[in-house]
Amino acid sequence: MEKDISINGLRIHYEETGNPAGAPVVIMHGWGCDHTTVRSVAAILENGMRVVNVDLPGHGKSQEPTDVWGIEDFTCLMEDFVIGLGLESPALVGHSFGGRIAILMSSRNKVGKVALVDAAGIKPKRRLDYYWKVYSFKAMKNLALFFLGKDRGGKLVERWRSKNGSADYRNSSPVMRAVMSKCVNEDLRHVMPEIKSPTLLVWGENDTATPLSDAKIMEKLISDAGLVSFPDCGHYSFLDNPYGFRAVMKEFFKQELSSK
Repeated sequence: MEKDISINGLRIHYEETGNPAGAPVVIMHGWGCDHTTVRSVAAILENGMRVVNVDLPGHGKSQEPTDVWGIEDFTCLMEDFVIGLGLESPALVGHSFGGRIAILMSSRNKVGKVALVDAAGIKPKRRLDYYWKVYSFKAMKNLALFFLGKDRGGKLVERWRSKNGSADYRNSSPVMRAVMSKCVNEDLRHVMPEIKSPTLLVWGENDTATPLSDAKIMEKLISDAGLVSFPDCGHYSFLDNPYGFRAVMKEFFKQELSSK
């Protein structure tokens, strides 16, 4: 059933399925997606668990923030969301950007098991050509604003940014573009040792957005973590290998699924 709730003045949309009396689990999708992207993940757990599959702020049918949020802001909202729904120590499943929130939430809250799927959270290593691109753009931006003025120069800068940015960046609103730029550079390694819940890391070995090396760092930093990687799978490992992913998730949540 699809529902809406107001959290801190924002309308948050979510889908609730499964056993209302079962162990709760909150599923958080990746950037540029919504709850429908991870609905197949929800389907694995809803035969026994109370599954809450949320549209994160600025995605799907949920309102976007009015300010430029960082991971702390998203996490605070999700903590209030959990309280608002009366979920006690929910399990967390986070894909990509949703994994960032799951990492921070589980580092400071009592939660159930945690499944991080191709999760973000490690600040990406930058090659020399990245810095060349970034600083060249900044130089062109300053020149455009100086010679063309704020209005004409600003429009030209935005066209450059939209043309050369990632697909996720191009498809986002101006506020969400700024949010994305802020969040992607936040490194969560320092909070990972604080995660005490059993943690499953599921990864595609060909993931280029959050490479397998990130998962190996997380496995070392999180005390009770285990890593499962799928060959020939990318950033959406749960879609690239649905049968393998289903088997791994059912085994990890075996106790919760059998206590229906």
